[in-house]
Amino acid sequence: VVEGIVRAKQHVFGDAERRRAIPLLIHGDAAFAAQGVVSETLMLGGLKAYRTGGTVHVIVNNQVGFTTDSEDGRSTRYASDIAKIVQAPVFHVNGDDPEAAVHVAELAVRYRQQFRRDVIIDLVCYRRYGHNELDDPTFTQPLMYEAIANHPSNSVVYAARLGEAGAVSEEDVDAMRAEIRETLDKAHGAAQQLPHQHLERLGGIWEGLETAGEDWSAVTAVKPETLEAIARALVTVPEGFHWHKRLKKLMQERAAMVLEDGPIDWGCGEALAIGSLLLEDTKVRLTGQDTVRGTFSHRHAMYTDQETGEDYVPLNHLGGEQNVFQIVNSPLSELAALGFEYGYSTADPWTLVVWEAQFGDFINAAQIVIDQFLASGESKWRRMSGLVLLLPHGYEGQGPEHSSARLERFVELYAEGNIQVCNLTTPAQFFHVLRRQTKRRFRKPLIVMSPKSLLRHRLAVSRVAEFTGGGFSPVLDDREIGDRGAVRKLLICSGKVFYALLEARRGRGIEDAPIARLEQLCPFPDREIEALLSSYPNLERLVWVQEEPENMGAWRNIRHRFERHLPDGVTLAYVGREEAPSPATGSFGVHGKEEAALIDAALAPS
Repeated sequence: VVEGIVRAKQHVFGDAERRRAIPLLIHGDAAFAAQGVVSETLMLGGLKAYRTGGTVHVIVNNQVGFTTDSEDGRSTRYASDIAKIVQAPVFHVNGDDPEAAVHVAELAVRYRQQFRRDVIIDLVCYRRYGHNELDDPTFTQPLMYEAIANHPSNSVVYAARLGEAGAVSEEDVDAMRAEIRETLDKAHGAAQQLPHQHLERLGGIWEGLETAGEDWSAVTAVKPETLEAIARALVTVPEGFHWHKRLKKLMQERAAMVLEDGPIDWGCGEALAIGSLLLEDTKVRLTGQDTVRGTFSHRHAMYTDQETGEDYVPLNHLGGEQNVFQIVNSPLSELAALGFEYGYSTADPWTLVVWEAQFGDFINAAQIVIDQFLASGESKWRRMSGLVLLLPHGYEGQGPEHSSARLERFVELYAEGNIQVCNLTTPAQFFHVLRRQTKRRFRKPLIVMSPKSLLRHRLAVSRVAEFTGGGFSPVLDDREIGDRGAVRKLLICSGKVFYALLEARRGRGIEDAPIARLEQLCPFPDREIEALLSSYPNLERLVWVQEEPENMGAWRNIRHRFERHLPDGVTLAYVGREEAPSPATGSFGVHGKEEAALIDAALAPS
C-alpha cells in the first residue's frame, strides 16, 4: 500500500528520478521473515511499473514474535535474510546505541538516494514489556525477561554515557525528561479538546472532490466523433510495423464495429471507455495478470511487432492533448500487487486505477487488502479510493477454482455506501460504469464481476447509440415483453445467466416471463427496483435466478432488500444451484445438467 502511495506521489510531483518521495516501512522481526507480502513487495521494487526508487526498511528486532522465539519463527540466522533475494544491503545496529542507530539511518537514506535501491536497517533491540498492555511475557520467555528487567532502559544507558563523556549533567538530563513529558502532556490535552469533524471537502491533490452524497449519477456519454477517433487509432500503426495476421484482422473488425455501426463487443467497449477518458485528460493505469493481452485474448492493448519485438500501444497515440495509458502485466502476485494499486488510488484520485485478476478466484490471495483496506479504509481513516477490480466470474464448467470471484463476500462487505459491486451484461454498461468512476465528485471502489464467455457472446453486444446517449442503468428491464398486464411472474438475475435464460425462453416460445437484470448489486438500487415492480400491475411472483449455489452469490445478502419493495400479494422465490461447500462442480457434464435444471425451474409455469 505504501509503495503504491509513493509511486502515485512521484507521478503527481513529476519526480522522474524518484528522489522527492521515499517509502519508509517499519517491520517487526517476526513479520519481516515470515509474512509473504514482504517478499512480494521486495520483488515488485525492481519492476518498471512498480519501481519507487528504493525503500528504506526498518526492522524493529525485538528477538521475539509475540510469544514465539526466533528459532521457531524463521529458518534463517537473521530476520533480514529474506532481503538477500534482491541483494539489498543490511545494516545491523544495536538499538541501545542511539548514535549508531542515527548514523546507520543516515547511511541508509544516503544509499537509497544514491543508488535508488532497497536498504534494510536491522535494529536489534528488545521489547521491555509484553506484546500489549495485558500481556505477560514471563510465561514463555522467563530468562529473556529476567535479563530485560535487570537491564536499564535505553534512555538511562545513553544518559549515563553522555554523563561519563561530560556532555551533559544530571540536571540537564532531568530538564530534558521534564521538557519531553510536558510536550507530550500538552499534545495529549490538545488532542482531547479537538472536536469531531466530518470531512466534507478535501485539500491537496483531492481539491475539487468531496465525500459522497445522495447523487451518485454522472454524465458518461460521449460524442460519436470521439468513438470514431479511437476506432481509427486501433488500426493505425507506425510505418513499417509488422502485424500479427490474426491480430490485424481482429482490430480491423473491432474498428468496423464503431465505424460501420455494427454490434460492439466487450473488448471494443472497454477500449472506447479507456480511449475516451484519455482524450479527456484522465490517466488510466490498468495492471494485472496477463492483462496486456487479456487472459481470454480479448484485449490486445499492446501490439508486438512480429519481426522486431517492439511494442506499440495504440491508445497512447490518439492525438491531441490526451493523457497516458499505462497497461502492465503484473507479476503473479495478488496481495502485494493489489495493495500497491489500492495505495496508488488513494494518492492520485485523478487517475483511473484498475486491477484485473487472471480468474476471479485469484482474489482469494488478496483478501487482506479487500477487508482491511478497500472495504473499510474510508470508514476507518477517511481515505477514499476509486480503485476498480475486474474479477472474471461465471459458471461455464471450468471447475471449482475458475468459476467464482466470490461475489458473496463483496455484497456481504457492503455497508454505508463503502463499495460498488456490479455484475454487468453489456459492453455499453461496462463503458458507462468505468467512465462514471472519474466523472463524479467523489471516489468509491468498484468491483466488477467481469465476463469470460460473454466477451464473445453474439448477444452480449451494444450499438454506438448506447455509448453516445444515456448512461449506466443499475437495473435493465426486459424489452421483449409487450403486454405487462399479462405478466404474473418476473425473473430477475445478474450477469451471464441472463443470456442462458433468454436463449431458452426464445427457444421455447415463452412470451409472458420477462427477465430483468440487476446490474448493480451494491449500493442496492431501491428506487429502480420499486419502479420495475410497479410496472407489472398484476405481478404475483418475483423469482431471483442465479448461477451460484444458494449459500453463495448474492441471494442471501439481497433477499431482504427485495422483500422491502414487494407489492402486496407478491411473493419472492429463489432458483439456482443447491447450497454447496465448493463453488462449482469439477465435471463439465454435471455442470450442464445443473444449468439445464435451474433454467427449467426458472421458466416453469407459475
